[in-house]
Amino acid sequence: MAYIDKKDPEYILVLSGDHIYKMDYEAMLASHKENDASLTVSVMEVPIEEASRFGIMNTDDNDRIIEFEEKPAEPKSNLASMGIYIFNWKRLRDVLVTGYAKGVDMEDFGGNVIPAYIDSGENVFAYRFKGYWKDVGTIDSLHESSMEFLDLGNELDIKDKEWRIYSRNDISAPQYLTRNANVKAALIGDGCYVDGEVTDSILSQNVHVQEGSTIEKSFVMSGAHIGKNVTIKYAILGEKAKIGDNVEIIGKPGDIAVIGHGEVRGEENED
Repeated sequence: MAYIDKKDPEYILVLSGDHIYKMDYEAMLASHKENDASLTVSVMEVPIEEASRFGIMNTDDNDRIIEFEEKPAEPKSNLASMGIYIFNWKRLRDVLVTGYAKGVDMEDFGGNVIPAYIDSGENVFAYRFKGYWKDVGTIDSLHESSMEFLDLGNELDIKDKEWRIYSRNDISAPQYLTRNANVKAALIGDGCYVDGEVTDSILSQNVHVQEGSTIEKSFVMSGAHIGKNVTIKYAILGEKAKIGDNVEIIGKPGDIAVIGHGEVRGEENED
């Protein structure tokens, strides 16, 4: 808290690190101010049959949150918390200090912080978000979201020049596709070398795909090296993974194959 105290902000925005979405936080802050809220929680409607997977907000007619249920067995509404919060800093500080003094885990926002606000009668409001949002806290959801990037009609719209998507990339040479390369419906990062077939997949920066190899419905992270005559389907490969010649890595929907960061499969081939 010392760092935040030094900055002395009026408001503080708290975000989750495993979600993919595109949101104008200024609009959420404007709603927070308009409602004279102490806490605003961004929510979105989810299918009621999936609501038990989320923290669910029950609101009154003015979207004031009157009850919070963490993954309820029988949800009363379908307004799911997105893990995005705006707090008035001074009040949040008081709540945190009080909670810590009682031995409460105040790093658990869903379990302890939000209920503390509601129970004390604070002005807690829901901010309804409509747009693309994906919790990528599981392997399957990360793979699903990655494949959705390949849909140019996706709500994230990676071609939107007014709202560019930036990533942490090194400066690399342009991608190189050989005469043997066959690439369809794929995102290929800078510095990639492709001498095989890539379909419905994403290759991050500096990925090498050797002759005769096939990649389908997969996400390959930066610096991975794939040898000759390799078959990869429904998989996620971590950064700097090394796949030797003639290896098969085959998953399926709901059971995505995973190769970890720097993991080696088969005999290394640095051609």
